[in-house]
Amino acid sequence: MSNQDLKKKIKNAGFYQWQVADEMGISQYTLCIWFRKPLPPEKEQAVLDAIQRLKEGGTIG
Repeated sequence: MSNQDLKKKIKNAGFYQWQVADEMGISQYTLCIWFRKPLPPEKEQAVLDAIQRLKEGGTIG
């Protein structure tokens, strides 16, 4: 999945990138830097997992 697709998933889920980053325990700036290059599968999955946790009510905040 491309980074653009991940960004769309975040937006379509009704969240902002900073919320996903917060859920992952990283800064929003780190997530933005990650999105500059294709993500390795483990980071891509971490983003998808964070989106899912947010949909379920989140674990942080």
